[in-house]
Formats: sequence, C-alpha cells, structure tokens
Amino acid sequence: MMVAFGKISFIRLALFGLLIAVFCSCSKQAYIFTSFHEPATEGLRLLYSDDAYHWKDFNKTFLKPEMGTHKVLRDPSMVQGPDGLFHLVWTCSWKGDKGFGYASSADLIHWSPQKFIPVMENEPSAVNVWAPEIFYEDETKEYIIIWASTIPFRFAKGIEEEDNNHRMYYVTTKDFNSFSAAKLFLDPGFSVIDAVIVKRKSKDYVLVLKDNTRPNRNLKVAFSESAVGPYGKASGTFSPNLTEGPTVVKTGKDWLIYFDAYGQKTYSAMKTRDFKSFAEVTSEVAIPEGHKHGTIIKVKKSVVTQLKKENNIANAQQDRL
Repeated sequence: MMVAFGKISFIRLALFGLLIAVFCSCSKQAYIFTSFHEPATEGLRLLYSDDAYHWKDFNKTFLKPEMGTHKVLRDPSMVQGPDGLFHLVWTCSWKGDKGFGYASSADLIHWSPQKFIPVMENEPSAVNVWAPEIFYEDETKEYIIIWASTIPFRFAKGIEEEDNNHRMYYVTTKDFNSFSAAKLFLDPGFSVIDAVIVKRKSKDYVLVLKDNTRPNRNLKVAFSESAVGPYGKASGTFSPNLTEGPTVVKTGKDWLIYFDAYGQKTYSAMKTRDFKSFAEVTSEVAIPEGHKHGTIIKVKKSVVTQLKKENNIANAQQDRL
C-alpha cells in the first residue's frame, strides 16, 4: 500500500508541476527592463523576461539621445499610461542641465520627437538633474516625476562636497505638455538620489532610495500614506555599501528589488514581502552583461512578441546587406 501511495503522490506532483508550467507558458504578461550601456551615448536598451527573474537583451538601441549638454541617455525610467502609451524620462547630462529628456511611444519601436523638460530652470544654482523616475498615480490620474538635484549650501550635509549634496524634487503632469512647479520631494537629512515610488495599496506607499553620503552609498526605505509624501524616517540599509539604482517589481506575493551593486561589480536582487525583512536572491536572477539600471514594468506579452518580430526582421535585413 505504501508503494502504491507513493506512486500516486508522485503522479499528482508531476501533474501539478505540469499545470504550473502550462500556466506560466500561457501567461499573457511579460516584463520590460529599461537599460543602457556605458558610456551612455548609444541610447536606450531594453531587456525582457517572462518571470521577472531571467532577463534577455534585444541587443539593440531603441532611442538615440538628442537632448542635453552631454547628449547621454542614463537612468531610463518608463511607465505605461492607462491609454497604453509608454512614457520615458532619462538623465541627459552629468552636470550643467536643469532638466531631463522625455519621449513617448505606442510600441517601443517608433518614438515621438524628444523633449527637454527644464524642471529646475527657476533654480539658478542647481548643479544637475539626475535619475528622473516616473510614477503614474491612478487615484489622481497624473504622472509624478521625481529626481535628484544639488543646490549648494541649501541643506545640511555629510562629508561630500556641496555640489554632491542631493535632495529629491518632483513635478506632476497629466499630458507632458504642462507641468507643475518643481517642489521639494524628500529631505531625509542626508544626500539622497535614485529614489523610486512603490504603491502597495491606497494610502500605503514605499520609497526605495539611495543614501548617497560617504561612506554609506547604500539603499534604504521609507513609508508614506501619499505618493508625494511626506515620507517617514528612512530605515537602516538593506544592501551592501556602494549600491545604487533600485527598481521594484511585484511577482506573486513577493517584491523584487533590483539594484546595481557597483562596489561588488555585480547586478543584485533582494526579495521582500513587507519592505522590512529582505532576502538576497542574486543567485536566482540572470542579467545580461553590461546592463545598467533602469525601470521594470509589466506589459502584455504581445508587446514583447512584437519587439522580437521587429528585431528578427531587422536582423534578417542586416544579414542580406
């Protein structure tokens, strides 16, 4: 009887595994990860995945940067609006610019003319505009864009220089033609960059951020009842030092936090369910070599299928030349 029971259990387990595999393969959802390669002059790259753990690169650039003093495309952040349109923002210069780049696309292949959004034009001493991060707030039906800027001698600082003492700012927009005035988004009492807003539910928001002070340069979280804050005191770190560029995606009951562990020369990931306890899952993820940090978004699987099709056609045409 024990042998028969074991066989039945094995068969049930195998069938269960088969059902899970079929469900995953039939899923209508996929993931896109915006990316760039150093020195960031070539433009926007995209990774894709079916499970948010294993990523592949399309091995091409989708948008060549034309905006800004240095004409780079760094820290690309993207969101898909309720109308299906993709909105992309990025860092276009290390220093000297008072805004960021913007473009939109319906299919990630054909892009609108690029715009320079001068969000800090009313701050004459602003040093930079770094890592704009875009978030769509479905309750107010508006886009919130946050970024890091340094305005020397305005805030208390650590040991970093005054031109590296960042705080987070934000604007809102409904149409990317008119924007609210730039406002202070976050002053945690230290230099902060690379923040990303996560919405768990109404009146429950998490901000994943980089403490940019020396020697920390690591990742922390803060909580708020509103997307634009105020956020509470930042937590202790959950990452090693010399890390940056977090992005967050939910898979099942887990939240995955990807980040560039540049001090360890690797791209890492943490898993959490409550943003209070974290488990490292770097060994469970696969990221193509050369990838630099961007934003992960969920898309319909048809979006990735179409991108693959267009890419295959372009490669075939190239082979015939």
